[in-house]
Amino acid sequence: MTTNNWWQKSIVYQIYPKSFQDSNNDGIGDLRGIINRLDYIKELGVDIIWLNPIYRSPNVDNGYDISDYQAIQPDFGSMADFQELLDKIHQKNMKIMMDLVVNHSSDEHEWFKASRQGKNNSKRDFYIWRDPVDGHEPTNWGSYFSGSTWTLDKTSGQYYLHLFAKEQPDLNWESPQMRHSVYDMMNWWADKGVDGFRMDVINLISKPAKFQDGSVDLGETYADVEPIVSNGHKIHQYLQEMNKNVMKHHNLVTVGETPAASPDDAKKYANLDSTELNMVFQFEHMSLDANKNPALGKWGDRRTTLSELRANLTKWQLALTNKAWNSLYWNNHDQPRVVSRFGNDCPEYRVVSAKMLATMLHFMQGTPYIYQGEELGMTNANFDNLTDYKDLETLNIYQQLVNDEQLVSSTTMMNYIKLHSRDNARTPMQWDNSTNAGFSQQQPWLAVNPNYPEINVKTELADENSVFHYYQKLIKLRHTMPVITDGRYQLIDGNELDEDVFTYIRENADTKLVIILNFTNQTITRNYQLPIKKTLLISNYTEDLGSTLRPYEAKVYKI
Repeated sequence: MTTNNWWQKSIVYQIYPKSFQDSNNDGIGDLRGIINRLDYIKELGVDIIWLNPIYRSPNVDNGYDISDYQAIQPDFGSMADFQELLDKIHQKNMKIMMDLVVNHSSDEHEWFKASRQGKNNSKRDFYIWRDPVDGHEPTNWGSYFSGSTWTLDKTSGQYYLHLFAKEQPDLNWESPQMRHSVYDMMNWWADKGVDGFRMDVINLISKPAKFQDGSVDLGETYADVEPIVSNGHKIHQYLQEMNKNVMKHHNLVTVGETPAASPDDAKKYANLDSTELNMVFQFEHMSLDANKNPALGKWGDRRTTLSELRANLTKWQLALTNKAWNSLYWNNHDQPRVVSRFGNDCPEYRVVSAKMLATMLHFMQGTPYIYQGEELGMTNANFDNLTDYKDLETLNIYQQLVNDEQLVSSTTMMNYIKLHSRDNARTPMQWDNSTNAGFSQQQPWLAVNPNYPEINVKTELADENSVFHYYQKLIKLRHTMPVITDGRYQLIDGNELDEDVFTYIRENADTKLVIILNFTNQTITRNYQLPIKKTLLISNYTEDLGSTLRPYEAKVYKI
């Protein structure tokens, strides 16, 4: 298979600018704060920095409602600041990937302002407008952020579609003029020197040919919109057109966020011929702990079992071999912290379980993504009060499930929020043990995790056994061992049903690696009859006890 593309050998570091580093003490992270921390990112050893949206925005959804795609949000700085950031990233031999949000815009974008002026406006078809049906919304689709996907424009008497907040109207990809306006914008950024795009919910851009009601689960008011709008009938046509108009003219890396994508979908989106995207973010392993009650969605307290996780990760590893390319991730700005979710964040086990989970992911085939603070073993925030949370999704779901539908109690819902709120990932980066974790001298826009005096960059840089230094070692191994990029993946015989230990093999013509991972807080024994002649490449314990596996032990042998 082809493994000589630069992005296949790269590691990506995701920055949520609002929470990374505040340079002007207004409580909000900014571009100059990122500039000031580039040496830290370089020291970690990554190749690509992915920035969450930094465009001008009313911030209804933390920047994912864009009012101007070619301007910088003033809270983050200026275009001159961005240019300096871009130049300095390149000077340090790293690359930058921008967040591209083109399923929807802000309702304050000039396109939408023009579109809502009337049915005869030249930009009316930049968005999706429909007449009422029997005096009501055109369909019964439910928004990702609760409520209907339709909002009535009283002036024209038509509804506009928004899969997310009502302030995020969906763009109409049926419009050639709209599509080419997007391509022009992408080329503008690429001409500036941007090295790639992470494309937000990109597989939702092709809407159904016919808009009709979906099925409604018991107890629900609206139909689940995801299966209705995901992977639409023209999605590959649109992405191939985008590729010809943008990607073919630049040496870009592209990753598409693709909810509800299957491995068969991914083989088309991320095919190795690069006619569409380079890779996709799929969500199956992020959905394994969803509530068994569909009315509650992801909100619950269920833990994913190892057999579920192993089966899913293995499915994707095997399905995409020689056909497409995987994105490897545990965390992002929308997911709770991995050590709290799949590991053990109590003081005794936080470090070893964070290292174990890192080992599990970074030896698989694909491009790894590290979300800011993951390399420190940062944990969920565990805020006690709803007023401590800022995330629109979190606040809306509490209103819906507790107050409107009364499906769960306030106490139960707060426990679910502690486990799954997107704000778990968005608390400020923990730089040191000074006020506000060194993020800002002013009150941050979102409270700092209370455990920052123990978990922070300064402490971990000084400790050679820290989670940070372990991530450094993993990155160096990926950069120096081709087998991690091009080796085939397989489970070790008999490991398919083991509920405690995950063991897999990576192997190419020259090298064989065996990765052994204890997923429990117990000391257990596993004898895999490995040859006597072997080298321990990396482990989260200082000595090797052979077949004895200590709590959350991870070790990788070169055979």
